[in-house]
Amino acid sequence: MGGLGIGELFIMVIFAVVYIIPFWKIFSKAGYPGIMALTQFVPILNFIVLYYVAFAKWPIQNQIEGKG
Repeated sequence: MGGLGIGELFIMVIFAVVYIIPFWKIFSKAGYPGIMALTQFVPILNFIVLYYVAFAKWPIQNQIEGKG
């Protein structure tokens, strides 16, 4: 009765990986650790992190400007 089977779990893992890959690349290119992409699975924290990344000065900008 109810519950998830192997097929459903497999599909959920595939969707999770497909969801995280672009965030991992975005955070990496911005100069943040790619592991920050995992914050997208945590409700409310995901919005906080996205707004922070959107409006903060990125570490890569400091490197380009010669400050880091």
